[in-house]
Parts: sequence; C-alpha cells; structure tokens
Amino acid sequence: MQTTATIIQSHATVNDAVKIFVPTVIAFIIGMGITPLVTHFLYEWKLWKKTSVLKTIDGKEATISGKLHDDENRKTPRMGGIIVWMSVLLTTMLLAVVAMLIPSQNAVKLSYLSRNQTWLPLFTLMAGAIVGIIDDVLVVGGKGKAVGGGLSLTIRLVSVFLLSLIGALWFYFKLGVSGIDIPFGGFLHLGFLFIPFFIFTMLSMYAGGIIDGVDGLAGGVFMVMFSAYAVIAYAQGQVDLASFSMVVVGGLLVFLWFNIPPARFFLSETGTVALTTTLTVVAFLTKQVLLLPVIALPLVLTIISVLVQLLSKRFRNGKKVFLVAPLHNHFLALGWPAAKVTMRYWIFAVLCAVLGIVLALVS
Repeated sequence: MQTTATIIQSHATVNDAVKIFVPTVIAFIIGMGITPLVTHFLYEWKLWKKTSVLKTIDGKEATISGKLHDDENRKTPRMGGIIVWMSVLLTTMLLAVVAMLIPSQNAVKLSYLSRNQTWLPLFTLMAGAIVGIIDDVLVVGGKGKAVGGGLSLTIRLVSVFLLSLIGALWFYFKLGVSGIDIPFGGFLHLGFLFIPFFIFTMLSMYAGGIIDGVDGLAGGVFMVMFSAYAVIAYAQGQVDLASFSMVVVGGLLVFLWFNIPPARFFLSETGTVALTTTLTVVAFLTKQVLLLPVIALPLVLTIISVLVQLLSKRFRNGKKVFLVAPLHNHFLALGWPAAKVTMRYWIFAVLCAVLGIVLALVS
C-alpha cells in the first residue's frame, strides 16, 4: 500500500512532467503556425545570400567552400532562426499571461518564467537573436564590412563579449556564483576570475556556431544538446529551466521539420548566436559547465578543426590538414552526401549527450 509521501512524490513527478512537455508541444504548434508567415516574408523579400563564399577566414580564396554551398544559385533564405526564438518567446509570453489572467493552479504550474532560472536564458536568447539578425540583414543586402556583407568578425565578437559580460556579472553579483562544480571533485572557487571564465566559455561556444553549414545539421545537434541539459536540469530539481530548455527543443523541432534537405531556410546568425549563447547560460545555471565540452563536443570539434587548419597553413607554408574547414565541409569535400554528414553528426551528438548526462548524474 502506498504511503502518503509516496503518493505526493508521484503526483509532483507527474506535474513536473506536464510542466516540461506541455509547453514543448505548445512551442511546436506555435512554431508550425508562424512558419508559413515567416517563409512568405523571407521569400517575398529575397532574404538570401547573394554571393557564394569568396574568402576563408585567413583571407585566402575559398574555392572549395564556394563550390560546396553555391549560395548564388541556391537562393535559400537566411534568418530561419526566427522560427526557433519566436516560438520560445511566444510560448513563454502565452503561458505567463495565461497564469496571470487565469490564476488557477494548473495554469500557474505551466508557466516556467522565473527570476532565478529562466529570466537570464530568455534574455540571452533574445539579445543573441537581435545581434544575429542585424548581421543577417547586412549579409542579404550585401552590406557591411565582412566579405560578402554582414558585421565584421570584430564587431560580432565584441557584441557577444558584451552579452557574455552581462551574463557573467549577473551570475557573480546577482546569483552569487563565484566558482564551478567539478565532476567527481567538488567545487573550484574562482572568485573574480569566474567573470573571464564565463566570457571565454560563451565566446568559445559562439565560435562553434559555424556548424550551421549543412541542411539539418545545426538544428539536430542543437536539439540534442538542449535536450541533454533539460534532463540534467530536471534531475537537479530545476524544473523551470528544464521546461525552458525543452521549449527551445520544441522550436528547434519546427525548424528541423523545414530544414531537412532540401532546406526551406537556414538557421544563420540570428539562430546560432541566440542558441550558442543561451546554451552557455543554461550550462552555468545547471552548474555543469565543465561537461559542456562533452555535451557540445560537435561544436568543440568544429572550432578545433578551424584552428588546426589556420595554424597549419600559417606555420607549414600553406599546407592544410583538412581539404576545407570546418570539419563538416571536409567530409562534404571528400564526397560524402550531405544527408550522410548530417545523420552521422546527429548520432555522434546523441552519444556525446548521453555521456554528458551520465557523468552529470553520477558525479
């Protein structure tokens, strides 16, 4: 016979599951509803990149990259990331408003907007989206100081730096976080050094946004990573944060529905800046940021492949390690079909996420 405590615990578990998965479904429904409007807008205004990649990051001619992506002839709009963050924003606002207008127990429970768990990641998502969409607008217009249009790399890095600084100061002064948890090893007190560590982490994750280069690739990988942190947050009792993370997954599911080859639109900067910076914040909120390189290993390897390529060309008289960087483009250049690259990245991302979850739960 069940005890009262067991019944209460079981009821709480069911309520938590409802709070996590119902908003996820709502985000998916909202995303599917707004996609036709966003798609019409993107195609009506021809918001795609007008020229293919001309130069690599080190200023050399990008002969292989240009052929792989062929932006001039493909004419696939950018700014598909709007679907993701708009789904999250509208879902968050809807549930918060319903909780205020209908102060019933069920309505209040569905709202996951809370100061200590979801204010900062929601702010980061929207701030990153704004930075990214400015770059996207300049790219499709062929304006800006970057090759092919868009914000220069310096301006983008400064923008993400300022966003990371805000996050670091919020954690340090408002939340009182001054260190990081070490899996199987306790706590490492960083003091004021926590601020530059947070900034470095967010900038590193932002650099991994260049994984957005093959239909379905970035959407699937980000979906897996946010799902992993949703599981970790739930296991730690951070139900609001778990719900928020799964709402992001709901938005990504909609994006992925239309981004699977042939893609209707690309995630682009308004998606990648928003998602990479928000993922960083979620990792710090769960106190499992040292597992971020494991869970986000596809992003880490993407960054490393670019750095290795640049260093090799710089110190080995122009010799390359990869046919072209980042790593997913190397596989394409080898002749792998795009779908094969995407599916194998998804499988690898799931393995990394499972490993990260296990390490978080047993440490």
